[in-house]
Formats: sequence, C-alpha cells, structure tokens
Amino acid sequence: MRSIWKGHIRFSLVNIPIQIFNAVETGNNISFNQLHEKDNSRIRYKKVCRQCDEEVSSKDIVKGYEYEPDQYVVFKSKEFNALKLKSTRAIDIEAFVDQNEVHPSRYEAVYYVGPNGEVASKTFNLFYKVLEKSGKAGIGRIILRDREDVVMITANMGALVMYKLRFPYEIRDIANVPDLKEEEVDEKQLALAESLVDSLSMKFEEVDFEDRFRDALLDLVQKKIDGKEIVSISDGEEEAKPAVDIMAALQASIEAAKKSN
Repeated sequence: MRSIWKGHIRFSLVNIPIQIFNAVETGNNISFNQLHEKDNSRIRYKKVCRQCDEEVSSKDIVKGYEYEPDQYVVFKSKEFNALKLKSTRAIDIEAFVDQNEVHPSRYEAVYYVGPNGEVASKTFNLFYKVLEKSGKAGIGRIILRDREDVVMITANMGALVMYKLRFPYEIRDIANVPDLKEEEVDEKQLALAESLVDSLSMKFEEVDFEDRFRDALLDLVQKKIDGKEIVSISDGEEEAKPAVDIMAALQASIEAAKKSN
C-alpha cells in the first residue's frame, strides 16, 4: 500500500508523524472505452469553440464563472495559483466531537492513517487510545491536491480512519423532500413491523455484499471474449405492488423470515 500524503497530526503541542493511504480500492472497477461501431477504433475528443467552430489547444483555454446566463468572469491559471494555500504538511486538530453527531451525508471520502516510521509509533498509539477510550473524533484541516478540506479522524481496528467531510453548503436540506408529514401509526402494525425488523436483524459483517451487477457484467464480458451468443434473461423490471392489507403483509413477511432463518 503506497501513501498519498506524509506529514503530521498536531494537537496542542503534540506532533505525530503520519502517512495517509487511500482506503478505497478502484483497481477492480470495470471501465469501458467508447469505440466507433464501424471499425472498433477509439473515439478521440476535440475541444472546439462553439462560436468560431475551431479546435482549441489547452494553452488557449481559460476558465470562466457564469454569474448570469452567457455572462462570465474569466480566470487564468496564474490567478488560481495565487489562491492556492501553502501546504503546512500538518493536520491541526481544532476540536474533538462525538462521532455520532456527524451525519453520514457529510462523509465524502475515506482514507487510512498510519504512523510514519517506528519513531512515531508511541505517540500514534497514544492518540489512537485516547480517541478509542473517549469515543471522540478529531476535526482538523488538510491540504490535498491544492485544496483545503475539513477532515474527521477516528479510531478503528488499531489504525486511524480519516473522513473528508462535505461543507454544509454542499448538503441539501432534508426538509425539502416532498410529501414529508407526520402520520398516526397503528400500534398493532408498529408491533408487527418491529417483530419483522427483529427477525431480519443480523450483524453488519454477515450482510451479503456480493456485487451481482459486476459479476453478471464480467460473465457477459467473458462470453463476448469466448464468442458465445448473448441471450436476454430479463424482459424488464419487476414492478413492486403496494400491499393492500398491511397487517396481512407484515404477518406473511414475518412467517417468511422465520422460515428462511
């Protein structure tokens, strides 16, 4: 595993040499190239000016912010470079919070954090233990790829896990979801629903996370390679029908769940 960033975690006068690793494995993702159907050649994209219809090279391209329809303020690369924050190679912990106070919608990306060398091991483990024992998460800032991000650092399975957090302005207000309203709930229906939840409850690591679409896609790719004929399996989506009698549907669901366990 190769680190993508090396620096320090700082809280108060304590400095911990660390290195950061991508937690997400992208090497197993399936990707496709766009080809010309006629001869299977790769499609090449040209940058063309919409007004003069001329191909434009990268050196002649600037960035524009559209503040009104078709009205732009223009920025050149040197102006963006002037905005770049100087990396301090340190994550300064500004606060400690209860992790359950941070809604999952704020999580944007996840990284692993480890000590950078044996000399860092003692202070790294001290920081890990205090997070683990207190149940707190450290909130700080880091500069990755010329942008400053707010991050949350938590203790997990002997290592530190760092979550890059979305800013509040990036999250839509859940109150804007249409048709949200308080409804009276029948107590008998609620009791049956709770019983159904109990019958289907299991540990997270026991949940089946097989990527069935990826597996089916790889199988399709292999059949194509082998020159086999592709036969359609499904004619469309299965339409979900609303339950007319909720009590009967809950009771039947509970019985089915008991039989499957």
